[in-house]
Amino acid sequence: MVYFDAASGEQLDPAGREAYLAALAEGWAGPDRLYREGRSARMLLDAAREATAEVLGCRADELVFTGSGTSAAHQGVLGLAKGRARAGRTLVASAVEHSSVLHAAELAAARNGGETVPAPVDVHGRVRVDSLAELLGAAPVGFVAVQSANHEVGTRQPLTEVAELAAGHGVPLLVDAAVSLGREPVPAGWSVLAGSARKWGGPAGVGVLAVRKGTRFAADWPEDERERGWSPGPPNVPAILAAATALRARSAQAQEVGLAHRELTALLRARIPELVPDVEVVGDPEDRVPHIVTFSCLYASGEALLLELDRAGFAVSSGSSCTASTLTPSHVLEAMGVLSQGNIRVSLPWDARAEDVQRFLAVLPDAVRAARPEPDRDPEPEPAAPGPETVVVDALGRLCPLPVIELGKRIGGVPVGAVLRVLADDPAARLDIPAWCRMTGQDFLGDEPLGPGSAEAARAYLVKRTH
Repeated sequence: MVYFDAASGEQLDPAGREAYLAALAEGWAGPDRLYREGRSARMLLDAAREATAEVLGCRADELVFTGSGTSAAHQGVLGLAKGRARAGRTLVASAVEHSSVLHAAELAAARNGGETVPAPVDVHGRVRVDSLAELLGAAPVGFVAVQSANHEVGTRQPLTEVAELAAGHGVPLLVDAAVSLGREPVPAGWSVLAGSARKWGGPAGVGVLAVRKGTRFAADWPEDERERGWSPGPPNVPAILAAATALRARSAQAQEVGLAHRELTALLRARIPELVPDVEVVGDPEDRVPHIVTFSCLYASGEALLLELDRAGFAVSSGSSCTASTLTPSHVLEAMGVLSQGNIRVSLPWDARAEDVQRFLAVLPDAVRAARPEPDRDPEPEPAAPGPETVVVDALGRLCPLPVIELGKRIGGVPVGAVLRVLADDPAARLDIPAWCRMTGQDFLGDEPLGPGSAEAARAYLVKRTH
């Protein structure tokens, strides 16, 4: 089995594993105790903090360890929002932030009587700096949250520009750096930073939260006497030491490994459209983290494609709406306005091999063919009738990718210039039908609600045949 889901979590780094096993003997006691075992644990915890702070580019006393990357993101958002409540109750986050940041921001806004405002992104998933500037000038803002790079499509965010813009308005910047820590340096200018050890080859159950001196930050949870009151509960010293050791080891090799990964992902980006028809590779082709490639396949079920690749020996992930876990599109793909169906994210682990990438390319076409519900997707169209000018395609009650499949089957049977009115209540249709038009060269004329008595997501999508 080849593991291509490193953006979800890496195997424990060998150096981190050795540090963990060694620390089990010396770091098991509470580091807040004064007896010998406690002092030994404290020395290991302090060493881990120093090593991690060095990689993050901050002071050791600006950093605490949390129970997970999710906890670090939650506490970073909640603490910053509470500390800045008097300065501004509007919380601005890019529309493609990780759900942990977005959910915490919604909670923080509700607690403080404010609101969350999404900063729009372009088709690659990069935050629009001009739109962000307008948001910062429109109302008093508590903080801005912009990730280092997107966790689903790999696009880097313009953090240097964002940090300068935020500083000019006197607004702190929160950066979720989970996808890039250990792989790339984080640009300066952040006020609060969060990360997850399992993403850089550390153990699960360790997160990192850094808060710059001078940043207004107040715990919005029951405080504890440990970790400055910012991370309740006793720290897992062996796991923290393993995380810090893995981070230092990965950072030292990051440039060399990153170059190798970039060659492999460039190969994937180039070859996938050549091997698979009706596919859209998303995310910035150049300004991206080196290990992530994401693509979406027309007419394919995301769940079926994951299972086919699993049978072929590859573990990947998906942001597709066509999976068992969700009936709504990925909020990242939705914000970008790209195809959501049949979505696959390949994220290379630290020890990825070129031969495994080549084998993935070899099995992918058959996997996609098997995942597409109808092998004969392009039957001979019926003779084009002179009318009617508008043809109704009723796809109500049919889930992704069936509305697009029905559209593809029917458009060949209408004359050029005719309009198809596609009725669909699958939430993914609002992304997939415009994307289908873009990929096939047809005109998308817009959509409209079906009216009273219809499901909330039910809409009519108007498509004009152009060729």
